[in-house]
Amino acid sequence: MSDASLWTALADPHRRAIVALLLERPRPVGEIGEACGLSQPSTSKHLRVLRDAGLVRVRQDAQRRVYALDPGPIAELDAWLAPYRELWNRSLDRLGRRLDETSQDDTPHPTPKD
Repeated sequence: MSDASLWTALADPHRRAIVALLLERPRPVGEIGEACGLSQPSTSKHLRVLRDAGLVRVRQDAQRRVYALDPGPIAELDAWLAPYRELWNRSLDRLGRRLDETSQDDTPHPTPKD
């Protein structure tokens, strides 16, 4: 699996929907296609891209092919994204502090009564 094939595989919204379905549990091709509103040939093409990228694995169950997520590439992707999550968390923390400061500045102060 190359990084490029992983990103290319996940670039398509249908393939992301398939990955989300497989996150719940392994599923046969027909069930995946039905859930995503895809024809069987289209589903098979998307699954092949995901399999070639290493994101899914397939096993034969009698006459059915059952697909499941392969956690390895997802873990690699998670590790790659970790520094970016930290960047966003720091930015959001700064924004939260600024909003807190702003809301304190806008709080009406009681006026002294004569």
